Amino acid sequence: MEEVAVSGRHESVVALSHLSKRFGRTVAVDDLSFEVGAGTVTGFLGPNGAGKTTTLRMLLGLVRPSSGTALVFGERYRDLPDAASRVGAVLEATDFHPGRTGRDHLVTLALAARLPASRVDDVLDTVELGEASRRRVGGYSLGMRQRLGLAAALLGDPELLVLDEPANGLDPEGVHWLRGFLRELADSGQTVLVSSHVLSEVAQTVDQVVIIDRGRLVACSRLDELTSHVAGSVRVRAARADRLLAPLAAAGIEATLLENDELVVHGASGDAVGEIALRARVALRELVPESSSLEDVFLELTDGGVR
Repeated sequence: MEEVAVSGRHESVVALSHLSKRFGRTVAVDDLSFEVGAGTVTGFLGPNGAGKTTTLRMLLGLVRPSSGTALVFGERYRDLPDAASRVGAVLEATDFHPGRTGRDHLVTLALAARLPASRVDDVLDTVELGEASRRRVGGYSLGMRQRLGLAAALLGDPELLVLDEPANGLDPEGVHWLRGFLRELADSGQTVLVSSHVLSEVAQTVDQVVIIDRGRLVACSRLDELTSHVAGSVRVRAARADRLLAPLAAAGIEATLLENDELVVHGASGDAVGEIALRARVALRELVPESSSLEDVFLELTDGGVR
């Protein structure tokens, strides 16, 4: 698989260098290197089992790497002064005592991190949980627990927010809110690293995409550069579009014949299709390149995302 890489344009907040993790004979993360720039939202993508959560756990000092380094603001997380005020993280929405209220949960965390109790009400309002804050967490929906986890991560007003599948359990309105909230954070200078499998939502939120497969990096690029790098499709209309099928196939290009003398050509540029049509003496009525979506790129780079 060819790796797609574009150098960052921002100061690095997260820097992974040749990071690897093995569990016995299983290689979960394999020589992984990438950086996350300040003031950006970076989507961390990959099929299930690709090594995303293991990578985030190594970054936050919860799992020891087999080799390589994972640095936050130039330091290992465990060596970072005032870590709670610089890094906020949500890796799973299950670390709650079901008998505590949402507000009590946050007060306990604030006291443990030596943060002002006034932050509790601030973050509850930010994640729109104020009215439910005195209810027991055991009665919260999955989406509400996701918001409570996010509130906990925001207590220290962190410079970096690390989120693992934050849209899981949110309804469409909640997902829309999360998307806008993450963009507001980045626009104010904070940095977000977000793992997700909801590609359509990531595509509307992120500045940069990091894609891994089987623990290895396959793409690290700005979103617009990545989707233009991977060939999309070309829609063709011609009087005898079927006459293009044979010359396209001879060039190793796949095409699908539709109704009304229309073709969809896959994995080729508009220029290439136009040259083949010229040699085949097929007059074109319309030639429209269609750029790849993030989902197209994801499926192509990860062998269809099938494990």
